Amino acid sequence: MNMRYWLMKSEPSDVSIDDLAALPEQTVAWYGVRNYQARNFMRDQMKIGDGVLFYHSNCKVPGIAGIARVSSTAYPDATQFDKSSHYFDPKSTPETPRWMNVDVQFVKKIDIISLADLRTYPELEGLRILQRGNRLSITPLDPAEWKFITGKLAHA
Repeated sequence: MNMRYWLMKSEPSDVSIDDLAALPEQTVAWYGVRNYQARNFMRDQMKIGDGVLFYHSNCKVPGIAGIARVSSTAYPDATQFDKSSHYFDPKSTPETPRWMNVDVQFVKKIDIISLADLRTYPELEGLRILQRGNRLSITPLDPAEWKFITGKLAHA
């Protein structure tokens, strides 16, 4: 079984790396993804144990804030059925759910590696989050990118 690596964005006002560290079992359902490509990554490619770079987005200093791991296989995102949820989808039914999530578990918090910092490393020039127009909340990482970031840049 080949391990894969992912960069997953979360707005810290919703769930931050500190929130994840404080949750029971340090695990959260990665809910609210409403992009088919990102959903397909969770549904079709993510496996338990895959590495995750936990990225803070839509905040003062966007960047990688921690390391986590995928801790479940994909299952229907409950928020799609909740009429009071921002993520409610009237076209989804329990019989034919459109949206999935996986659980993500805390591994460690790191000093933030800002988007600007990431851009300074030639080793990361292919990193999808650095590409123009990339708005996906979940992107795959090349094993070399994972090794460079977790081995050279991630200092707790």
